Amino acid sequence: MKKQGFTLIELMVVIVIMGILAAVAVPKLFGMIAKSKASEVPTAAGTWINMQDAYFQEKNDVGNWVQIGYSAPGTGSSHSYGSGVFHYTDDEDGSDWMADPKVKLNDCEAAAQATGTWKLQATDNGTDTTPASSFEITDASAAGTKSKCLVLTPSWDNLTRSSN
Repeated sequence: MKKQGFTLIELMVVIVIMGILAAVAVPKLFGMIAKSKASEVPTAAGTWINMQDAYFQEKNDVGNWVQIGYSAPGTGSSHSYGSGVFHYTDDEDGSDWMADPKVKLNDCEAAAQATGTWKLQATDNGTDTTPASSFEITDASAAGTKSKCLVLTPSWDNLTRSSN
């Protein structure tokens, strides 16, 4: 008698193996999707830092987005832009740059606008001899939010620099 097909045991083993692989792969996949969405933030912040540096070298002052010619990713007005994932804002004098997620990215909750989940602050160092402003990361977000969100942008701390 010729055997054709698979036994029920063989099919069950294959299904169990596929289930285990899916249980490991799916969380990793969602983590990578969240990191790819959050990768927009350091790039946008780096552009703002470079434009703020150039403006500071020319005017020896910190400028707002309109003065330095910066527009964040997405669409918006002079002090508020929104992409599909983030809302970008600054204060009127231009010294703060903030990005807040519009959607939940893994453990990083969607934030109300202008809370500064990712936030940079430009400060005038007060000397004419050092032609750069310093940039510091500040945390204006709710307690515990910063660490959950910053894990998505490992290069964030490398953006800040101080020119003393």
